[in-house]
Amino acid sequence: MFDLTELERAHAIVGQAVPATPARGWPLLSERLGTEVVVKHENHTPIGAFKVRGGLVYLDRLKRERSDIPGIISATRGNHGQSLAFAAGRHGVPAVIYVPRGNSVEKNRAMKAFGAELVEHGEDFQAAREEAERRAQFAGLHMVPSFHPDLVLGVATYALELFRSAPDLDVFYVPIGQGSGICGCIMARDLLGLTTEIVGVQSTEAPSYALSFAAGKIVTTETSNTRADGMATRIPDPDAFALIRKGAARIVQVTDDEVAAAIRAYWTDTHNLAEGAGAAALAAALQEKTKLRGKRVGLVLSGGNIDFDLFRRWVGTDTPAMA
Repeated sequence: MFDLTELERAHAIVGQAVPATPARGWPLLSERLGTEVVVKHENHTPIGAFKVRGGLVYLDRLKRERSDIPGIISATRGNHGQSLAFAAGRHGVPAVIYVPRGNSVEKNRAMKAFGAELVEHGEDFQAAREEAERRAQFAGLHMVPSFHPDLVLGVATYALELFRSAPDLDVFYVPIGQGSGICGCIMARDLLGLTTEIVGVQSTEAPSYALSFAAGKIVTTETSNTRADGMATRIPDPDAFALIRKGAARIVQVTDDEVAAAIRAYWTDTHNLAEGAGAAALAAALQEKTKLRGKRVGLVLSGGNIDFDLFRRWVGTDTPAMA
């Protein structure tokens, strides 16, 4: 997909807008997991999520190759759309973003604030994406997919930062939505010649990649009713699945309750607020806690964009965080 020179070049492009994010050890989190932990804080980017890196690299190439591009269009549950709106604004390119009805109110507001035209359509991501594709053909806009080599190249820059600062990680947990994040991590690890075990994480309510990984072929689901909207995927991308199948050790499924407990754990142990998908890596590590003793564990806090109302209803209870 790309080589180390291209990854270094992409990191320079991203660095013009996004300083390297912290990779920190947290004593209370290490106590909770019973082993050494390093957290990569992608919740500290300008959009509060790792996706911004992919949008910046994608728009950089697109604008260089098609300087007269009339505009871009895509579909999202939030962070992909914020990434494209942020990057398109830096390049002076109009952006149209489709979201399903009932999407995150605060993510919708953020996309509009970054300059995107926001359109609500359909009951889930798949329906929004199909409508965006139809409008792209009708209006002559450039359709940005959810998975593309340039998006993978961009998000791989966070893994490059992490693995260069912590090359001795034994295992690294990564959430899976459309697959760009975990694929970028697999690519960066392999290009650096490391042996870190990469473990994917999905919701029990949207386990299409986990089911596909177990079956050795693409498996789709009829619903994706997880509150962790960044993992709400029904149909795996074939290219992403091929790379995940080859480079991931396994895929762990976590419940919404486990994710909520992980969000609370991040808040109490680090005072960082995570969205659902952002806390999924910690939820999986907590589930596999007994397997991790004596290992150096990496977690990506991949996003912090949780709606206050959702946080209050789902997470902000008196239930103690998972021990």
